[in-house]
Amino acid sequence: MYGPIAVGATAVGTATLPLQFFTGNFITLAIGFFLLAIVAALLGARGVAGLSMEIAKWLVLVFLVLAVVSLVL
Repeated sequence: MYGPIAVGATAVGTATLPLQFFTGNFITLAIGFFLLAIVAALLGARGVAGLSMEIAKWLVLVFLVLAVVSLVL
């Protein structure tokens, strides 16, 4: 009982976490990229601002799709 635990075995009293492929950080990443785009636009870096807005837009779309799928299932 006090030795090494075999692979796949669980000890008594340990909590099991559900298998999650996505942690739900899409919306926080999208907000971060949006803020980066605003700061870059204010500083005149139009290329960085445009790329950051594209990334933020795609992250919001992925978040919305996963939110709808999770609500349906």
